[in-house]
Amino acid sequence: MANAWSNWSGFVTASPKVIATPADAGELAELVHSAPGPLRVAGAGHSFTPLVQSDGTIVSMEKIAGLVSHDAENSGARVRAGTRLGDLMRILQNIGQGLPNMGDIDRQAIGGALGTATHGSGPTLGAYHTQLEAVQFVDGQGKLREFSRASGQDMIHATGVALGAFGILTEVAMNNVATYRLRRRKWVLPIADMLQNFETMMAAHRSAEFYYIPFSGYAQFIASDFSDAAPTPRPTEDDEEGLATLRKLRTVLRWLPSLRRALIRGAVKKVPSEDYVQDWLNVYASDRRTKFNEMEYHLPYEEGPKVLAEIIALTERHFPEVYFPIEVRSVAPDEFWLSPFYKRLTCSIAIHHDAASDPLPFMRAAEPIFRKYGGRPHWGKMHSLKAADFKKLYPRWDDAMAVRREIDPENRFVSLYMAGLFGIQQ
Repeated sequence: MANAWSNWSGFVTASPKVIATPADAGELAELVHSAPGPLRVAGAGHSFTPLVQSDGTIVSMEKIAGLVSHDAENSGARVRAGTRLGDLMRILQNIGQGLPNMGDIDRQAIGGALGTATHGSGPTLGAYHTQLEAVQFVDGQGKLREFSRASGQDMIHATGVALGAFGILTEVAMNNVATYRLRRRKWVLPIADMLQNFETMMAAHRSAEFYYIPFSGYAQFIASDFSDAAPTPRPTEDDEEGLATLRKLRTVLRWLPSLRRALIRGAVKKVPSEDYVQDWLNVYASDRRTKFNEMEYHLPYEEGPKVLAEIIALTERHFPEVYFPIEVRSVAPDEFWLSPFYKRLTCSIAIHHDAASDPLPFMRAAEPIFRKYGGRPHWGKMHSLKAADFKKLYPRWDDAMAVRREIDPENRFVSLYMAGLFGIQQ
């Protein structure tokens, strides 16, 4: 009887013949040799695209987790690919290290976060994969392979963002930083001011991001900077309560849009500001219990305000059911061949839709706006692009595909969805 698998939001499901949980690289290699294909790797299920979907074998790396070794002098650490980010944060803090930056969810496995180019925010801060010093993986023939910057930087750049299709990661060596403390501030301002001063405000802090609350006219700006001050209490999170209020106003006042807008604007303007200091691992992540589906596009930095303005107009004119905030971040350029940030300072814009409703009409309407301005989609978030589209967006696309063929010549990791992404005939 087939097994059942679904992603976190429940939007992507699969019925593979096998769900396997290897205990080490040896067992993983045997699976590659003998398990029914295609083999796809499941992290924490926080991707909204069908990256994991397979009717063959889904591999869970949950047993291949934890610290392998660390370099105290150079703030480096080698960890197993199934390590969850929340666990990794505590592991690094205990050895005096820290991740230079993080997104706001800590449930993902580090292998999945690397493979989909997951990121935080800051115009000088790269995504997780920019920390890679070495990668170890099992290739499509069951062979354990390793590449490092010292011996094969091109291969690090080729395989650092790999979508689970350039081999199955087993261990990664990461360049971290010494543990540090952040001052985190949060305040509300008119979205018109935010759009007008976008580049100045985003560049004024080590890490900055903001959320636009639909139908409010206001954004919530979040800034994080290094601090030597003593820790102060982190305020109690009220994001879930805020979402519940926005959902209720959406539902009750759907046919009274002017009243809905007035009430939301009034509530957002009254949101108290925050200002606290904490160790890095107590700052970045937030609790996310309300399930959603998400689309995120990575745009040329200077196009960010223009694109956001169009997305806001689309949402408020045509999609009154949307109540989730729109998230805006920045990411530094890098050299990884399949990174959405390849050689481009980036503004990332993410839109969300309640998982209880069909997200596709909203996503399909928003995607042409993102694409019009040269957007590259987040690999783990909803999009409709195929190989021909990616070939135009990624200058090293053909080089990356050649490396993938060499690593997986029999297409053991290529599902129907992956074949469409890569342009592989099956």
